[in-house]
Amino acid sequence: MKVLLLLPLLFMLLTTPVSGQNSKLADQYYLEGEYQKAGDLYLKLHETAKKNGNFIYFNKYIECLLALREYDQAEKEIQAQMKAQPDDYSMLVTLGNVQERIGNYEAAQASYRMAIEKLPARIDAITRLGNAFLSQAKYDEAIVTYEKGEKLLDKPGIFSYQLADLYKRNGDMSKMIEQYLYSLQSSPDRLENIQNMLQRSLKAEDYDELLSQLYVFIQDYPETDYFPEMLAWTFMQQKDYSKAMRQAKALDKRMGENGLRVYRLATIAANDKDYATAIDGFEYILTSQSPGSPYYLEAKRASLATKRRQITDNYSYTIEQLRALEAEYIATLDANGIHAGTALITSELAMLEGLYINDLAKAIYYLEQVVNLPGINSTVQAYAKLDLGDYYLMSGEVWEATLLYSQVDKAFPEELIGQDARFRNAKLSYYNGDFEWAQSQFDILKTSTSKLISNDALDLSIFIMDNLGLDSNTHAMSEYAQAELLIFQNKLDESIEKLNILGNIYSEHGLKDDILYLEAKLYEKKRDYLKAESLYQEIITTFPEEIRADNALYNQAQLYEHQLNDPEKAKACYEKLFMEYTDSTFAIEARKRFRELRGDFDEEAEMQ
Repeated sequence: MKVLLLLPLLFMLLTTPVSGQNSKLADQYYLEGEYQKAGDLYLKLHETAKKNGNFIYFNKYIECLLALREYDQAEKEIQAQMKAQPDDYSMLVTLGNVQERIGNYEAAQASYRMAIEKLPARIDAITRLGNAFLSQAKYDEAIVTYEKGEKLLDKPGIFSYQLADLYKRNGDMSKMIEQYLYSLQSSPDRLENIQNMLQRSLKAEDYDELLSQLYVFIQDYPETDYFPEMLAWTFMQQKDYSKAMRQAKALDKRMGENGLRVYRLATIAANDKDYATAIDGFEYILTSQSPGSPYYLEAKRASLATKRRQITDNYSYTIEQLRALEAEYIATLDANGIHAGTALITSELAMLEGLYINDLAKAIYYLEQVVNLPGINSTVQAYAKLDLGDYYLMSGEVWEATLLYSQVDKAFPEELIGQDARFRNAKLSYYNGDFEWAQSQFDILKTSTSKLISNDALDLSIFIMDNLGLDSNTHAMSEYAQAELLIFQNKLDESIEKLNILGNIYSEHGLKDDILYLEAKLYEKKRDYLKAESLYQEIITTFPEEIRADNALYNQAQLYEHQLNDPEKAKACYEKLFMEYTDSTFAIEARKRFRELRGDFDEEAEMQ
């Protein structure tokens, strides 16, 4: 008896691989136009599959008959199948398809109507018929099928997900949105999936319709959490972070959360440079959560970091603003102490001191404490070492700087932070005039997985290669590198003086465009944007074939866009860059910025 029970299972295991092979062979025959061979195989496959209620091969068999124009045979096969499966009304759709192929449109419509009229109150039958209409691109009939199915089952919204997809195919965005919201009401666990579907389907102008419908659903279902979540998500898609933040804070209070939702949104807003909303979110966590809560200290760090970005992003800060922020940092460390948990805050205070207030002694003081903290995360410590190395270099302590860079390189040889350390060490050798060794390191770093490191390494490698052999000695290059070091050390007036002397001595030298470029970067740092713009323009006009031309064009575009408030000129620079300097490392980003300024960025992103 046991053997007899195992025989069907054994037969199924042995025949399934064969069926799979025959299916692939049939598909291959069909694609190659061998419809007779494909049809014969599909028919054999159907005879096996129909025992399990699977009729996919039958429909493929009918497609082969239609391709062979054997319309009578196709109708005969369908009629036979309908007699064998009288409750499978999807066969009427297949019949209607054949009738349409031979030009009998009235009969086809009658078949479609009959299929819908005879629809029983069963989910499987409704779904099968709906899918049959969908497979023939009969979207209106599929919509009618699912709408009738909901009435037959007396379950409004049960087919909302399918209806939403059908309305999308029909181009009816309003009804698509409505059905997705009904689907969310019946299955809240679909929230993320529905958001993904909407993100792929909606254009910018459709979000107002989504908002309008959401307000209605929120009024109709005031006790739900998922519609307010959807509302916050919609505001985020529109980059209206302040309204999204209001919803996020309300949900945080209502659901008794720990601030994570608000923290995530504030981080997104900060990355998109809506600093006011980001700070509002971080401050909400600080006032609503206790100091021991999971996101309290991180919210404080993020709030301080966002305030720094807010005042320094466009180099328009005052010393008073910097001092006020410094005082807030110090108060935070006084209240919490300097330990592993506040290491990032301490490192960011050091950045404020070293790069903006120009108090290198304080920057070094804070970072030395971070580097020597017990229990500190090794990566946080490594980044602190790199920054400390920079501040030592800015102070003229070259040996201390290279020692720290080398420690990080040795500790993280295969990671990005290790590549960053190697780049800084190579740059230090470049400043010191050891150009050949520096170039060998830059050549290795050109393959870095970090776009920033690889681009900078490529630029410096090409620069050294182009200029190293111009004279019998490297005096000009050494002086130029020293001028760069002075800028790095924030000794801007000394750098200007050195560059002026260098430009006069080597007025006919191949370094001329590089000198102009470095001067432009220097005046950007001094926030003299008009002077920087004129120097970039001189490079573009006088040295269009030199390696600094594309850099100058990109930086000029950035000035027009962010500092000089002239988007039309920025757009022209970006266009010139990706049209005339197609090999530039900035070409892709220039095209992206051009499209965004032209206003077709969202559309282009959707197409991609």
